[in-house]
Amino acid sequence: MAAEHSVGFEPADRLAEDRESVRRRFWRKLKRVAAQLPFAEDLLAAYYCAFDRQTPRHVQASLLGAIAYFILPFDFVTDVMPILGFADDAAVLATAIRMVAGHITTEHREAARAVLKRGVDEAEANVKAA
Repeated sequence: MAAEHSVGFEPADRLAEDRESVRRRFWRKLKRVAAQLPFAEDLLAAYYCAFDRQTPRHVQASLLGAIAYFILPFDFVTDVMPILGFADDAAVLATAIRMVAGHITTEHREAARAVLKRGVDEAEANVKAA
């Protein structure tokens, strides 16, 4: 039985347990929607923190859950709605980031800015090559 605080998030919780699936699906969705995301830098910084080997497991789990929610095909508010479409994704991500803010480092934020500057396609290719 799911804990009361996670009711409705079970699919994201299950997906978050499969790190490689999160990694692949994250880049696919980010490529499709990056231009529409006002929180793209925070999302990418959370991604880099979640996959950083130095990040504690409980922080990784929190961030992977938020990222999994972002990549899932269903939403409380559909992502195709202008302006409001990503409001629920942003709220879930903001909550996760607030919980673990001390673990998102300057390096994670710099990596996020570099991806946005270079372009998502190039960044995805670099991740696949690593």
